[in-house]
Amino acid sequence: MPHRDVVSWTALLSGFIAHGSGTEALRFFCRMLQEAVTPNEFTLATVLKACCLCLDVKFGKQLHGVVVKSGFSSDGHVSSALVDLYSKCAELEYAEKVCLFLPKQNAVSWNSLLNGFALAGDIQRVLKLLSRMKETEMELNNYTLCTVLKACASSGNLKAGQLVHSMAIVTGCENDEFLSCSLVDMYSKCGLADDALKLFWKLKSPDTVTWSAMICCLEQQGREEKAAKLFSMMMSAGLKPNEFTFTSIISVAKELGDLRYSRCLHACVHKYGFASETLVNNALITMHIKNESFDDGYKVFNTMSHKDLVSWNALLAGFHDNKSSDGSRIFQKILESGFKPNMFTYISTLRSCTSSLNSEVGKQVHGRIIKENLDTDCYVGTALIDMYVKSKCVNEAEKIINKLKEIDLFTWTTIISGCAQTNQGEKSIFYFKQMQKDGVKPNEFTLAGCLRGCSVITSLKSGKQLHSFVIKDGHVNDPFVASALIDMYGKCGCINDAETIFESIESHDTVLWNTIINQYSQHDKGKKAIELFEDMLTENVLPDEITFIGLLSACSHLGLTESGEKYFDFMTDVYNIHPTIEHYACMVDIYGKEGKFDKVERFISQMKLPPIKLIWETVLGACMVYKNVELGQRVAEKLFEIEPEVDSNYIMLSNIYATNGMWDDVGRVRALLSRRGFKKEPGSS
Repeated sequence: MPHRDVVSWTALLSGFIAHGSGTEALRFFCRMLQEAVTPNEFTLATVLKACCLCLDVKFGKQLHGVVVKSGFSSDGHVSSALVDLYSKCAELEYAEKVCLFLPKQNAVSWNSLLNGFALAGDIQRVLKLLSRMKETEMELNNYTLCTVLKACASSGNLKAGQLVHSMAIVTGCENDEFLSCSLVDMYSKCGLADDALKLFWKLKSPDTVTWSAMICCLEQQGREEKAAKLFSMMMSAGLKPNEFTFTSIISVAKELGDLRYSRCLHACVHKYGFASETLVNNALITMHIKNESFDDGYKVFNTMSHKDLVSWNALLAGFHDNKSSDGSRIFQKILESGFKPNMFTYISTLRSCTSSLNSEVGKQVHGRIIKENLDTDCYVGTALIDMYVKSKCVNEAEKIINKLKEIDLFTWTTIISGCAQTNQGEKSIFYFKQMQKDGVKPNEFTLAGCLRGCSVITSLKSGKQLHSFVIKDGHVNDPFVASALIDMYGKCGCINDAETIFESIESHDTVLWNTIINQYSQHDKGKKAIELFEDMLTENVLPDEITFIGLLSACSHLGLTESGEKYFDFMTDVYNIHPTIEHYACMVDIYGKEGKFDKVERFISQMKLPPIKLIWETVLGACMVYKNVELGQRVAEKLFEIEPEVDSNYIMLSNIYATNGMWDDVGRVRALLSRRGFKKEPGSS
């Protein structure tokens, strides 16, 4: 062009902005000034849009000076562009000043300002501005209300959102599709799934974002089946899911635990081209591992081109309940990959150490936690306490609980239950009292843990006090608490009180039946235990492996060999329960107490039992009762190989020889005991 005027330059600048080339627009604006072409209000508004596009607030402030100097400060287009620039660049103070000092207020500037405060998450300023807009009698359009709803959704301010909903009804905007989608999003983010669904079903053509918001809301509210159904409807409607849709529905599949459905979703991710999205892959890893499909989780992880710390944490979380050392190995790889572990990494690693009872690695992780100043964090502290307690390092756990700045209910429950599990009932009761002093209200798990602590030390007085607390607090019908109460009274010798509690509970689950059956068995009331088992079957409650341990133990006390054999076969053939070592030991005990050593040997041979101390200790005890020297000697030799450091095995063999008058053999065993550095401790209370 031989001559380029301001209109030509402005048209060119507008073209660059339309194509998203804000930086190029600014470069050509500078060339325009070099050619001494004076910009008008349309040029300045256009260039301010370019600054907004590339978030160049420094250049924008210089332009603001040009605007003031050129006398365009009161122009609506220029001022709106300035407000929009400052709002999007988080310079909200400047944006507010420009907007409020306009000689003539306009909705575009106000909406830009509202959007700025909404993006910053300042709901109070948004509501104040909305109030001022109403005072100026400016018309509140759909965009204004949607902007305010966005702020309500991000801040979770339900009350303000409902107020905006009321305004939408008054102004007749409620049926607008765009506004309705914003209302669905607001109610979803505030956790009111039913209200969101009511609005959602009214929409004629909801977009992918609205479908995703609704699915996400249902997933967060624990309504997985409804969310899965909604996703199916979305696919049937021909809408393409985005990465956020997939993240939500994959979380749904994780909770549903349906392996086939999970794999279908994984295929769907590939079909729609999201297999390289890190966010989606992280969700897939978590889903597969939660559904115990570790190989699929590993495959997703290994094929990822970009792994972040969340990816590693998702993989690590799969080894919470794994007894192998894989968790600590993955933690080592995280460090080698140059990632800085966060709170979730440490918690997952500690839980893995807890499962594998690897306190040595746990202590090393604890050292890193101290370096990162995370040892006073409540959640990390709880994981450390659980790890030390399960590893029977209660003193270390106590040191941590004394360092914590804040101790929540979960942490108190962990230390109380942990002390009970390590046979330190006194400490369970002590920490329960400390918890009450701190004003933390116990839940059913805390009470059950403390009651088990009373069971360990057979403290009937403390148990009765806790029973009173349970009644007062309304937990008497809770199955966890009721089971712990029955166990406590049974262990303290009050079987009648245990029976009273059992009968007072309206509905009995398997745990309650197991507890009372085992208590009757331990109190030498085998017939009652067997009767209760028959009652349990009558009430259609399925027994488990614990039920049969109590039942077989009852048969052992009563000397019911045939009944024991019947129940053992019943367990495997009818209920398909694979026998554990405890079940085998019960059967050996049943045969041994009746002196049927041929059946003992035949049973051990048929079952192909490995050399496990519990089995052979049971046989050795029976040999001592029946003075069976030949078998006792063979069994003792096996035990000397399995656990050479246990002195009781030597004593039992010595006693077998003594009861048969074989004093030379008694001397030989005592000499062997002495050579191995053991000394028989005298019996004491």
